[in-house]
Amino acid sequence: MSFVVDEFAYDRNVLVTERRFPNAMQPNNPIEHVVIIVKENHSFDNYFGTFPGANGITLPAAKDPPIGGDPPHDHKAWLERATHAVKLQYSEKDIPAYFSLARQFTLCDNYFTEVASQSEPNHLMLIAASSPIIDNANKHRTYQPQEPFNIPTLPKALEKKQLTWATYGDSSFSYFQKITELKGSKNIQPWTNFDSAVAAGKLPNVSWVYAPGSPVELSEHPPYGKNAGQQTVKLGSQWTADRVHKLGQSQLWTKSVIFITWDDWGGWYDHVDPPPQKDKWTGGGPSTGPSYTNTQFSYGTRVGCLVISPYSKRGISKVFHSHVSLVKFCEVTFGLNPLNDRDKASGDMSDCFDFKQQPLGPPS
Repeated sequence: MSFVVDEFAYDRNVLVTERRFPNAMQPNNPIEHVVIIVKENHSFDNYFGTFPGANGITLPAAKDPPIGGDPPHDHKAWLERATHAVKLQYSEKDIPAYFSLARQFTLCDNYFTEVASQSEPNHLMLIAASSPIIDNANKHRTYQPQEPFNIPTLPKALEKKQLTWATYGDSSFSYFQKITELKGSKNIQPWTNFDSAVAAGKLPNVSWVYAPGSPVELSEHPPYGKNAGQQTVKLGSQWTADRVHKLGQSQLWTKSVIFITWDDWGGWYDHVDPPPQKDKWTGGGPSTGPSYTNTQFSYGTRVGCLVISPYSKRGISKVFHSHVSLVKFCEVTFGLNPLNDRDKASGDMSDCFDFKQQPLGPPS
């Protein structure tokens, strides 16, 4: 499935490209290490709405931490977003590290979450290009399957090709443990092992990286519980930038790409609405509130995506992308077959790269 619109021209700081699904990238490009850093709960306008040249709008300033805590952002909230989405945003003073990276590399402003809901289904999409659920799994949510999920995954596809992978995150929680074929894998590691692997020059072919939630919430998720009242946006963005800079100063820089994206919209407003519709949820929903049946499953709300590599095209990508585009990039780069029809039909992020350009230096 593709979305094609007219070709647009932008100023010299912005990529000039067609907004279509590209599939031109060939296997065996110079990339040997793909790093996918997944942060939490921010729409594109909430973070990058004021970035120069981006398709964004200016909204009133949000606080860090946000007043009122974590806005509802499950599928019910998504269906009610016209009246309930929070119309506030952060700016460069709140997340200077992300604005700096966006100026040096590629910012995608037409990148969407895969599922019109919250965290878990979108995390599954980033691992498996598939989700059997529309809301976070919960034993009380009997309208959808229960964990663990028996779905094919990119990590197993890599293993079958004698390629390597790892996920670095909170050692007490991992979405990889929610998938049958990955549960208990030795490749599910604490986030600190990422820094060690970078320093040793031994990153796997594909890494998924998640920020810790303790003792400080660095995922950028609104803080709660013992973390309530703490800053999260600025500290979390700096944590991400620190990981990027460590890799940039390592021997791995010349053959790596780092994708930074946000798992879901977090209940924040985005003016590019409604997102394109790919498919509908055919299952049931909660007993109260709007009906889920035959409502939009994919795509969800637009979020940011940064593409950081020596081969990144500097500027703003206007090409349609989604979470599954990152899975597809890995498949094309490493010569893997698609996992299912969703990633088979997906774009592959190739417009964000020029593998013939003079390689860019590491981030400053």
